[in-house]
Formats: sequence, C-alpha cells, structure tokens
Amino acid sequence: MIKLQNVSFSYRDQPVLSDFNLEIETAITTVLIGPSGCGKSTILRLINGLLTPQNGSIEVNKTKLSKNNLRLIRLNSGYVIQEGGLFPNMSARENITLMPRRLNWPTEKISHRVDELCLLTHFPQDSLGRFPQQLSGGQRQRVSLMRALMLDPDVLLLDEPFAALDPLIRADLQESLLAIFKNLNKTVLMVTHDLNEAAFLGQRIILMKDGQIMQEGSIEELVSKPLSDFVSTFIKAQRSHLPGTAQ
Repeated sequence: MIKLQNVSFSYRDQPVLSDFNLEIETAITTVLIGPSGCGKSTILRLINGLLTPQNGSIEVNKTKLSKNNLRLIRLNSGYVIQEGGLFPNMSARENITLMPRRLNWPTEKISHRVDELCLLTHFPQDSLGRFPQQLSGGQRQRVSLMRALMLDPDVLLLDEPFAALDPLIRADLQESLLAIFKNLNKTVLMVTHDLNEAAFLGQRIILMKDGQIMQEGSIEELVSKPLSDFVSTFIKAQRSHLPGTAQ
C-alpha cells in the first residue's frame, strides 16, 4: 500500500532520513516506535505530503506522490495527530464533516455517515454540537478519528494519538481503536513511544533509531530475538509486562 524508496530528508542541515526504504503492507496495522527524533513522525508527514523528500520517491497504492496528485492521495488518507488537531471554532459535527461539505456531499449522506461513525467510535450523538473545549480529551480524540474516517480512506496515519491522555482514557481508546481496526480492515501506520501500545495494536512493529530501522517483526520476535543491544535495551527500558521481558 505504501512504499518509501531511497528517501532522504533533512530539517535545515540536520539529516533525519538518508536513503530510507520502507514498505507498508495492505490491511494490517504497522507501528513505528523508537526514541524521540528518530524520524517516526517525519515518515508520516512525508507520506501525507506535509513534507517533501530531498531525494527518493514515495508511492501510495502504487501511485507516486507528486504535486499533481497530492490532493487525491490526501483525500484517501486519514490523519490523526496528538490532541486531535481540531478546529476550536467548529463544533464536533463541523470538524467531522469539514471535508465532505467541501466536496459537496448531499446532506443526507453526510448525516448517515456521521451516525455510522458515532456508533463505530462510541461517541455520544448529543455531544456533536459541542466545541472541542467542551469535550474531554478522549472525546476530542474520538472526534479526530471520526474526521479521519469520514471519507472512508484506504490508509490511516496516526501520530501518537493518545500521548496526551491519562492512562485510563488511553486504555479505553486503545480498546476502541483495536476493535475499529479489526472491523474496518484498513491499512494503518501508527507512531508511538509506548511499546505496550505498539504490542497491543500492531501486527508489525518497526523499531527505529537515528533514521534507521533497527529491527522489525512481531512483538514476540523483538522480545525473544533482539538483533542488537539497542533493541534489548529499548525493550527493557520500557519496563513492560510483555512476554519474555524482565519484571
């Protein structure tokens, strides 16, 4: 579904990715994890066209990303960021329906889709008229997820969507998100710092350091067969309750 080939990107004079290669399979959840500054979020922004690589190419669904098709590819990609990124002057419903209204969807079609998404994400219909500041952190993230799913995109890009939430709300949203992934069967690429979250949601985990992939595979493979001291140290530093890790 997504292919990065020999991609290089620098912020000013600071290299982040150099001749980076990555392929994301269709209809599974892939999680990028690693220390801050290793390039995880940069990869999502490159795929979404928010950043442009200095070298290399990016393909989404076998279409090479370019200025000519950027809008079409974005319409087929849902993007969720930390704290939701909602427009504060718009109600929850207005945030969710922003793109279909711009695309002139019929009102009845929009309403039906909102009803579907409220049911899918367990968001209360009577809160659709509220503004972001009137919603809890968990509700804002559900609204952001509904906005990302509104056009029924093939790809979901999630950039640490739960990082700012307290543990109880975070756990509840993780459960909801896992059910949504299983229900929709979409291609999901997610960034997180939390190995437990990666293990819970991801079918394929990619551990990065300094713009390079250190190891990839299932959580069981990373835990039981680390390929380097860095991988072992990263897993132990999380103090997780994953199978095979020290308690």
